[in-house]
Amino acid sequence: MGHLHNKTALITGAGRGIGAAIARAFIAEGAHIHLTDIDLDAVQSLVSELGERASAFRLDVTSEADWAQAEDRLWEAGGLDVLVNNAGITGFLETPGPHDPEQLDLASWRTVMAVNADGVALGCRTAIRLMKAKGGAIVNLSSRSGVVGIPGAAAYAASKAAVMNHTRTVALYCAQQGYQIRCNALLPAAIRTPLWDAMLGEGEARDAMVAQIEAGVPMGRFGTAGEVADAAVFLASPQSSYITGTGLHLDGGILAGAEASPKQAE
Repeated sequence: MGHLHNKTALITGAGRGIGAAIARAFIAEGAHIHLTDIDLDAVQSLVSELGERASAFRLDVTSEADWAQAEDRLWEAGGLDVLVNNAGITGFLETPGPHDPEQLDLASWRTVMAVNADGVALGCRTAIRLMKAKGGAIVNLSSRSGVVGIPGAAAYAASKAAVMNHTRTVALYCAQQGYQIRCNALLPAAIRTPLWDAMLGEGEARDAMVAQIEAGVPMGRFGTAGEVADAAVFLASPQSSYITGTGLHLDGGILAGAEASPKQAE
């Protein structure tokens, strides 16, 4: 039996990238999963790959009405054991910008915040209602960008910081209320997903950009969506039963210290 045998999970933003990788990992660990995305075709296609323990429906994480419908659907299906709040945007592709703190476009800022921060808050609220009687696990996707400044992506950085702090708040609230609900966050960095395609360019320029990014990672490479998915399985499973309110960094060592090693500094 897998670590998530007979657990019921909902994953937002599951149509591609990290969300899709988490879906595959959860199925491999024995879970029954509800895949959601604003792109219904993408999650329906994934369901056809994953089989009868997977289902899909459209969910706009910024919409209270969509979350209310999801809650009703989950009650009818028997409840919820795990929520993965994965849906998120950088704003670079979805809004006109700009995104630097001096010139930022307020509508673009609000769009990023609505998906990344409001979406997580609404998801946590829904999960608490569904899980408080029997317990469960919430896994929120924050980012390295939530703990360092990102000059060209002010809204994204601020929203991911909000995700990390809301994770702590939810964890403490649930413990205070006596709910057996754990809430933790994953903080990935330099994970090779389709999100990077527009930023990396093509041809030789793409290769040069990849090399430059990997040179800044102590482990010398991009991470994979599968590696993030493995960490999500851990935080969703009983293996992490005494862990709540914390963030797990998946960054190849980027945040472990200064860019210059002691040898280079000599």
